[in-house]
Amino acid sequence: MPLHKGPKKPDERPLAVNPFYGEANPVGGMTQAPPKHRLPDAPLSPSTAYQLVHDELMLDGNSRLNLATFVTTWMEPQAGVLMSECRDKNMIDKDEYPRTAELERRCVAMLADLWNAPDPSAAVGCSTTGSSEACMLAGMALKRRWAQRNADRYPGHDVRPNLVMGVNVQVCWDKFCNFWEVEARQVPMEGDRFHLDPQAAAALCDENTIGVVGVLGSTFDGSYEPIAELCTALDDLQERTGLDIPVHVDGASGAMVAPFLDEDLVWDFRLPRLVSINTSGHKYGLVYPGVGWALWRDRASLPEELVFRVNYLGGDMPTFALNFSRPGAQVVAQYYTFLRLGREGYRAVQQTTRDVALGIAERVAALGDFRLLTRGDELPVFAFTTQPDVTAYDVFDVSRRLREKGWLVPAYTFPANREDLSVLRVVCRNGFSSDLAELFVEDLGLLLPELRRQPHPLTQDKGAATGFHH
Repeated sequence: MPLHKGPKKPDERPLAVNPFYGEANPVGGMTQAPPKHRLPDAPLSPSTAYQLVHDELMLDGNSRLNLATFVTTWMEPQAGVLMSECRDKNMIDKDEYPRTAELERRCVAMLADLWNAPDPSAAVGCSTTGSSEACMLAGMALKRRWAQRNADRYPGHDVRPNLVMGVNVQVCWDKFCNFWEVEARQVPMEGDRFHLDPQAAAALCDENTIGVVGVLGSTFDGSYEPIAELCTALDDLQERTGLDIPVHVDGASGAMVAPFLDEDLVWDFRLPRLVSINTSGHKYGLVYPGVGWALWRDRASLPEELVFRVNYLGGDMPTFALNFSRPGAQVVAQYYTFLRLGREGYRAVQQTTRDVALGIAERVAALGDFRLLTRGDELPVFAFTTQPDVTAYDVFDVSRRLREKGWLVPAYTFPANREDLSVLRVVCRNGFSSDLAELFVEDLGLLLPELRRQPHPLTQDKGAATGFHH
């Protein structure tokens, strides 16, 4: 979660209460307005508290117009009802809520089958609060397996292991390396290659490499990394050096797109070198936040010593997680969505989303001022930048002006070695219809004449230009 600092100076002004919100107290007066940064002395009525919070949240952006987030912003009303019915169920308490635990087990089995595990019944997995936690768990398993293999060579654990990945990975992998004291070895971008290069990744591996992370759907531009080619490069490395380096696929988004739209793409457990996969149920798994999934090829891929068993909630419950209590609602919603859509339903939803992305990318390119980096033909996500001859404005100006129309479109710079490249990125999700896409392109086109009349780009602080950051 984000870290928040307290106010520099306590705001002693109370929240304003409309007289219509208040309810009469015993002497006929209105409820006193509560302070902002300390607990009020007395309780408020439910209706007053609700209205105060409701009104402040009106200032948030419209999630359906947020083209920065990958997170699901629309579900069917029936899913919302199920989630409401399960919000008080503790997912960890499998003995008290055995049917909720059973739905989690079925989701793991469905994902093992979807991702072509050699023996789905032998695969192991768990739900998480999202892909970030799932990545942490997968990284922990990689590190512990490396430590087990090297127990004789490094009995004191005095050597720092490393993890190889592209510089385009999501920030959770930087967190993992920082928190668990693993050296991050990152393959930089080069030219028009905006993600990991298999040969460069293999060249960074040595006897202290716990694994290589491949990303199926980069957050920077929506492109798939070449997972099969990565495994081939590591096969060649093993043949030359004897190093056996496992691969984890961060499929936060793509693992719920490729199985339905890119069935011939080999990226999953069909590759023997691949030991684990994660995905976000709350992205293209089509569930409200927050739920993620982590799966391992078999029990040997997840060290048993990382799994804890507790009995103080009743029963014998194995658990592998960074936290403990969390609601079961999102897991139930995931099972509902799997049951509701099936393979054909997911295929239809994801294909529609990709079609919207391809169509809107084509229309953005047709405006003439922009150059596409990706076009939405992998993840339904595309990135674009201004043409070289556009000097009056930049992508940060475009993002700022689109925000005035209600559209949240992130503008940001790429990492090493392409810090010179600043882009806009549009994420198309279920619920972002072709009609909304039409309105977006129309609003973007209406902004261009005014942007072209600027004397120069106006947004000075590029880092603060939008709310999006890595």
